[in-house]
Amino acid sequence: MLRFDPFSDFDAMTRSMLNAASGTARAPRFMPMDLYKVDDHYMLIADLPGADPGSIDVRVDNGVLTLSAERTAPSDEGVEWLASERFSGTFRRQLTLGDSIDAAGITARYDNGVLTVTIPVAEKAKPRRIQVESVGSGHTQQAIETGAKS
Repeated sequence: MLRFDPFSDFDAMTRSMLNAASGTARAPRFMPMDLYKVDDHYMLIADLPGADPGSIDVRVDNGVLTLSAERTAPSDEGVEWLASERFSGTFRRQLTLGDSIDAAGITARYDNGVLTVTIPVAEKAKPRRIQVESVGSGHTQQAIETGAKS
């Protein structure tokens, strides 16, 4: 199961806003994402427009999935800004993974400013059928479906 704690994301977002250098409107604020389950895997889709492809880092450490990327700011030398709304700097997002995730099977791809992370459900957490054998005459065999909740 994938656990999502919106309060930790809110705390992280608040910290990043308060720690941004004063006077700059170009410090990154957040990394918008979608997270949903399809069949036997989760899909995480994160918007990272303009991120430097070599800076994108997806890692799992001790049950925590961390996404980070960087967008380089243009040089301020000789520039008189009229509008500065595009964030630059480091973007980071963390999610806690449950025991039912196959961390070794996680894959990621970056295409046209969108990071797509596929998070498979562990084999042990997938539903399976257990055959029940009857003892005695006149009884038929029946299957009972069991499975872990995800």
